[in-house]
Amino acid sequence: MIENKQKTLAQWAMEYALKNGCQAARLNLYQNSNTSFEIRDMKIDSLQQASESGLSIQLFVDGRYGSISTNRIDKQELETFIKNGIESTRYLAEDTARTLPDASLYYKGGGGDLQLYDSKFEDVKPDDKVALAMRVCDEIMGKDARVISSNSSYSDGDSFSYRIASNGFEGEASASNFTLMAEASIKGDNDARPSSYWYESSLYYDELIKDGIGTKALERALSRLGQTKVASARLPMVVEFTSSSQLLSPVMGAISGSAIQQKNSFMLDKLGQKVFNDKMTLVDEPHLKKSSGARYFDSEGVATQKRNIFDAGVLNIYFIDTYNSNKLAMPVTIGSSSILVMPTGSKNAEGLAQSLEKGIMVTGFNGGNSNPTTGDFSYGIEGFLIEKGQITQPINEMNITGNLLTLWSNLTETGNDARMTSSRRIPSLLFDNVDFSGM
Repeated sequence: MIENKQKTLAQWAMEYALKNGCQAARLNLYQNSNTSFEIRDMKIDSLQQASESGLSIQLFVDGRYGSISTNRIDKQELETFIKNGIESTRYLAEDTARTLPDASLYYKGGGGDLQLYDSKFEDVKPDDKVALAMRVCDEIMGKDARVISSNSSYSDGDSFSYRIASNGFEGEASASNFTLMAEASIKGDNDARPSSYWYESSLYYDELIKDGIGTKALERALSRLGQTKVASARLPMVVEFTSSSQLLSPVMGAISGSAIQQKNSFMLDKLGQKVFNDKMTLVDEPHLKKSSGARYFDSEGVATQKRNIFDAGVLNIYFIDTYNSNKLAMPVTIGSSSILVMPTGSKNAEGLAQSLEKGIMVTGFNGGNSNPTTGDFSYGIEGFLIEKGQITQPINEMNITGNLLTLWSNLTETGNDARMTSSRRIPSLLFDNVDFSGM
């Protein structure tokens, strides 16, 4: 936790920068810690533990912008550090688009506790962390003769930050996280080595799901025995919730301020237009308590708010920070999303599959790329063939190709199985008319 004396030092540092040549400044004082234990075949394979604290200052000097950071938080050393940073910034090219946000956009406080930090974080003993990871690994080890390796890990972390800006912003944030993960690799036919993973995460240790993770990973690996290609075809596609957010990533990238400003976006000039069908609704919900990704302000201090990103296919927002706002002569919205939520339906992935005479369920993407300017994509996939509503043959080494505008316009149904511990609460999705390349 950041103490009052550290905050006082941060405020002094900002004032010192202003007195020594800065016209404006923004400062972030931070503390982070992380621990992880990795287990391989019931033996500790690695241990990592790290903690850091530091101070980063963004300097606005004579129309120029510089960013400096240090972990030597001592007043005497900071004097020299800040002066040198200011002098170095004067050598940079002028960039008048680099400014602080208008003060009216800042978070003003009063939002209440988002409950993102577990007060028991430091009470979890190392022996308990190792025991959890061992228990997860034990759910795989020796449970099937075909198991080649069983891996598990426990990781946790906490973070604190105190941010201030010279035109009036002050804000604090803290969070904790806990994750348990398992991966199982098994012997398949010939040289095949199917593998799969599963994980659970939580902001609170007591709420972390601790059982069944290894069992789930092993079940998913065993279900991939006999993977093969099937014939190329245009078919409906169910994307399992474990992978659905990956299809959303290039869409979110295309509506970022930097992509719009650089004209490197297939969403260019589409603000306010209906770009997808009515099934595509996506909301940014930044103030959900006890939820990963929740926040009252972004890295600039700009206040967050609930936003309908897509409303029945209509694009309502570009994510524009101050820099790109000045470049584009467009209003600041927010620099990035917080918690992405898609309205859910009534079925899980298997339920979506039951409605199909024939299709493919995608459970993972293996490489590929998308063109940010055109939206054209090609992704490697693995998953299962769907026949008469039943999940049958496991498949891999196949590709899907198309255009993201067309793909998301072919969204026909959303599932009810979004991972609620994620900052991207995207359920399983059903798309029509997807081109699969196989045999």
